[in-house]
Amino acid sequence: MPTEKKISSASDCINSMVEGSELKKVRSNSRIYHRYFLLDADMQSLRWEPSKKDSEKAKIDIKSIKEVRTGKNTDIFRSNGISEQISEDCAFSVIYGENYESLDLVANSADVANIWVTGLRYLISYGKHTLDMLESSQDNMRTSWVSQMFSEIDVDDLGHITLCNAVQCIRNLNPGLKTSKIELKFKELHKSKDKAGTEVTKEEFIEVFHELCTRPEIYFLLVQFSSNKEFLDTKDLMMFLEAEQGVAHINEEVSLEIIHTYEPSKEGQEKGCLSIDGFTNYLMSPDCYIFDPEHKKVCQDMKQPLSHYFINSSHNTYLIEDQFRGPSDITGYIRALKMGCRSVELDVWDGPDNEPVIYTGHTMTSQIVFRSVIDIINKYAFFASEYPLILCLENHCSIKQQKVMVQHMKKILGDKLYTTSPNMEESYLPSPDVLRGKILIKAKKLSSNCSGVEGDVTDEDEGAEMSQRMGKEIVEQPSQLPVKRFQLCKELSELVSICKSVQFKEFQVSFQAQKYWEVCSFNEVLASKYANENPGDFVNYNKRFLARVFPSPMRIDSSNMNPQDFWKCGCQIVAMNFQTPGLMMDLNIGWFRQNGNCGYVLRPAIMREEVSFFSANTKDSVPGVSPQLLHIKIISGQNFPKPKGSGAKGDVVDPYVYVEIHGIPADCAEQRTKTVNQNGDAPIFDESFEFQINLPELAMVRFVVLDDDYIGDEFIGQYTIPFECLQTGYRHVPLQSLTGEVLAHASLFVHVAITNRRGGGKPHKRGLSVRKGKKSREYASLRTLWIKTVDEVFKNAQPPIRDATDLRENMQNAVVSFKELCGLSSVANLMQCMLAVSPRFLGPDNTPLVVLNLSEPYPTMELQAIVPEVLKKIVTTYDMMMQSLKALIENADAVYEKIVHCQKAAMEFHEHLHSIGTKEGLKERKLQKAVESFTWNITILKGQADLLKYAKNETLENLKQIHYAAVSCGLSKPGTENSEAQKPRRSLEVIPEKASDENGD
Repeated sequence: MPTEKKISSASDCINSMVEGSELKKVRSNSRIYHRYFLLDADMQSLRWEPSKKDSEKAKIDIKSIKEVRTGKNTDIFRSNGISEQISEDCAFSVIYGENYESLDLVANSADVANIWVTGLRYLISYGKHTLDMLESSQDNMRTSWVSQMFSEIDVDDLGHITLCNAVQCIRNLNPGLKTSKIELKFKELHKSKDKAGTEVTKEEFIEVFHELCTRPEIYFLLVQFSSNKEFLDTKDLMMFLEAEQGVAHINEEVSLEIIHTYEPSKEGQEKGCLSIDGFTNYLMSPDCYIFDPEHKKVCQDMKQPLSHYFINSSHNTYLIEDQFRGPSDITGYIRALKMGCRSVELDVWDGPDNEPVIYTGHTMTSQIVFRSVIDIINKYAFFASEYPLILCLENHCSIKQQKVMVQHMKKILGDKLYTTSPNMEESYLPSPDVLRGKILIKAKKLSSNCSGVEGDVTDEDEGAEMSQRMGKEIVEQPSQLPVKRFQLCKELSELVSICKSVQFKEFQVSFQAQKYWEVCSFNEVLASKYANENPGDFVNYNKRFLARVFPSPMRIDSSNMNPQDFWKCGCQIVAMNFQTPGLMMDLNIGWFRQNGNCGYVLRPAIMREEVSFFSANTKDSVPGVSPQLLHIKIISGQNFPKPKGSGAKGDVVDPYVYVEIHGIPADCAEQRTKTVNQNGDAPIFDESFEFQINLPELAMVRFVVLDDDYIGDEFIGQYTIPFECLQTGYRHVPLQSLTGEVLAHASLFVHVAITNRRGGGKPHKRGLSVRKGKKSREYASLRTLWIKTVDEVFKNAQPPIRDATDLRENMQNAVVSFKELCGLSSVANLMQCMLAVSPRFLGPDNTPLVVLNLSEPYPTMELQAIVPEVLKKIVTTYDMMMQSLKALIENADAVYEKIVHCQKAAMEFHEHLHSIGTKEGLKERKLQKAVESFTWNITILKGQADLLKYAKNETLENLKQIHYAAVSCGLSKPGTENSEAQKPRRSLEVIPEKASDENGD
C-alpha cells in the first residue's frame, strides 16, 4: 500500500483500505497466513484473498464489527506461540459477530496498522452514512480556517497568491518547517499539473498545508478519542486528559480553556472544538512536555540534614577548557552558578602584589585574581537557588596572603558567610532550609587545642599529583603521595564552621571518631575502590557525613567521571567539570533538573534511614522497594537538525533513537529503534520498549537521537530526565544539543506508562503488575539472626507479610484479568477499561444492557437485559475484581498495624543488639552478620508496610476511576451518579524509627 502521501483525514485512510494491503492473519495454532486485505468499494465489507473459503465467506460485514483493538489483546494473540516475535505496535484485532469472534492481524508497519484501525473505527461509527460524512468533511472546520487564511493574504480577491507569501504563511503556522521544503512541495504540485508560473491557488494552498502540517500520528490519536472522528469536543478532550494524560480534577471549563488557548480557528473556539491543528498545538506545548511541572519548583522536604541530599557540584570551576593547559576565567563561576551549582572550587595560591590568585598549581593553566572571583560569587551565589553555597577552598597560600583572602571574603560576602560553630549536642548537619542564603567554607581548620594565631595542617595538592604523574607517565594508580604540611592562619580557620576538611582513613575509624561537621574528599579512583569493595559501608558512611568525590588528576582533558557510580553509594558532592559536555554532564544536568533546579536533591529513603539495608552494587531488586515497569513508545521525531560538522551526506539525515536507563547496576539498560532513512523532518518510529526499574528514586531516562552513518554515527540531540519526573501519557521530549542548548523545534513524540508504580506519587501514575498465580507467588523472606529473642519477633512478622502480599497480588491479578477481557494490556488504567467496554454494554437502540450502581461503596454491575455469554463473563470478572478491591481496603489497616507492631518490637533491640548477640555467643563475623540480617529484616518490614499502603491508595484511585468513567459513559444507574464510595476513615502512616529523632527520615 502506498504510504508516501501523508494520512491527514479519514478519506485518506478509506482510500488506502480500498486499494488494499498485505497483512498477516494470526491463528491460535501458532500459524500465520499472509493475505491481501481490502475494503469493498461500497465500504460494506472487509475481504481477504487468497482463501480456501469461497469469496463470499472470506469477508466480514462492516456492520457486524463490534470493535477494533490495537496491540496483542485477544486470547489468540496471548496464546499464540510466536506472540513474542510480533510487534505490539503493528498488531490489531477486528472483533465481530454476536459471539465476539476475533480476526487477528499484523501489519508490516505501525503506520499501516494505524490506517486500518482508524478507517475501520470511522466505518463502525458512521456505517452506511460514511460516504456522506466523508464528503461533508471536505468542507470542515479546518478547511474553512485554511481558506480564511488564504483570503486574508489574497486581499485583492485574485484567486491566487505569490509563492513567497504562501511559503511564509505556512512557515508562520509551523516554524519548524524548512522554507526549501515548503517551496519544493508547491513546485512538485505544479509540476504534476503541468502548470507554469509560481502563483498559488486556494486549492493548492489547502492541499500543501494538509500535506505538510498534518502529523498522521496525532491524527490517529485524535480519531481514537473523537466522538465524531473529526475533532475533539469538550467531553472528548476531558476523556483524553483524564484517561490518557492523567490530569486530575478535569471539567468542561478546563477543556474550554485549553481549546481557547490552542485552537487556531475562531469557529472552533466559538463551538468549543479542538481541531487537528489545535490538538497538535496543545500536544507540542509545555503543558505536554515529558517533564512533570511539579518538579520545576522546590517540592522536596528541605528540612533534612545537609548530608541527606545530593548537591550539584563543580570541579575546577575556574577552568573553561582542560585542566593542564587551559585558561582560567571568571565565566566558569558564572556559568556554574547560573546552572544551579551549589559547590564550587577555588584553588588559591600566592599571587603578585600580595593578591592571591586562582589556578591549578603545577600546571600551565592561566591565573585569575581571587578578589574578582569572590565578587562574582557574591553577585551570582543565589541567582538560581536560595539554598546554601559551599566554597571548596584549596588553600596553598602563605600566612600573609591567607589574611588577604579573609579580608576579601569578609568585606565582600559579609553576612552571607556562615561561621556559626557546630553544636556539640547535635549529631547531624543543619538543613538546607536553615542554611538558606548562606555561604559555607569547606577548608582545613586548626584543631581546637591550637592556641596560637597559626598552626600546621596537611595539604592535599591535586595539581602536584597530576604534575608528578604527567612527568613520570605513570599509568596505574600509584601509592599515596607524601602528605605535605603547611601553615594555616587562625582568621581563615575561623571562617570554617560545619565543612571542615579532614583526611579519610577507614570506615570503622570514621564511624567511631569522625565528627558530623567534618568532610572527606575522595579521589575518584579511591572512591571507586570503596564503592566496589565496601559498598554497604560507603552507603552507611554517607548517611551521616558529607563526602566529596573529585575526578582523577589523570583526566588532563577535563573529561568527567560517571556521577551515578558515586550517587549510588550516597556520595553527596560529586564534583563535575562543567566545561566538558557529553554523557556524564548530561546525567548531572538532567539529575538536578528536579526539585526546582535548586541544586539539592533529597536522596532515596533507603540511603537516609539509620536502619536500612542497601548495597550500591546490587544487580537485583532492592529489598523493601517494589520494582517498576517503564513502558516507552517512541512514536515520531520532529525537525532533527543535521549534525554539526557532518557534510558527507549533504542535508540527508537517517535518524534512530536510543533509550537509556541510568541508575544502580540492576537498572542500567538501553534499547534502540530502527533507522528511518532520509527523513530528519518527520520520521515515524512507532516502537515500544519496556524496562524494569528497581530503584526508581535513583534512576534516569536518557533519550539520544543519532544519525546513522557508515563512517560513524553522529550525535543529533539528547534529553535526560529523572525517572521520578516523568509525566505519563502522550508527551513531547524537547531535544538539546551536545553543549546543552535547546534545539529549536526539535523534539521526540513519545508515550509513557508506568506499571506497579511505587506510591507517594500522583494517583494517575498507573499501578499494576503482571499476574502471578498463588502457587508461584514469592513472599518476602526474613533472615535468621541466631539471636533467639529477636528471631522470635521477626517470626511473628511472617504471617502478616504473607497476608499483605496476598491482598496486593490478588487485587493486581483480578484487575489484570478484567483488563484482558476489556481488550486492553496491563499498561491501561481502569478508566480506559470502562471506556473500552461501554459500547458493548449498549443495545441496538443505545439503551444500556448493563448499568453500574454507584450508590454502593463498591459499585456493582447490574444486568438490564439478556446479554451474550461474552458480556456475562465481563460482568462476572468485574464482580471478582470488586471483591478483591473490597478485601484489600477492608483488611489493609489491620495487616499494616501487625507489620508495624513487629517493626516497633524489633527496633526495641536495635541499640543493644551487639551486647545481646555477644551474650548469645556470637563473635566477630557471626555478630556482624546478625547486625546485617537485622538491618535487612527492618528494611523488608518497612517496605512491606509501604507497599500495602500504596496498594490501598491505588485501590481507592481505581474506585474513583470506575465511578468517573461510568458517569461519563452514561452507564451509571439513574439516581446514583452523585454518590461517592465510602472511604475508610483511618489512613495508613509509616512509623518513624524513633519518635524522638528529629533528624531521621
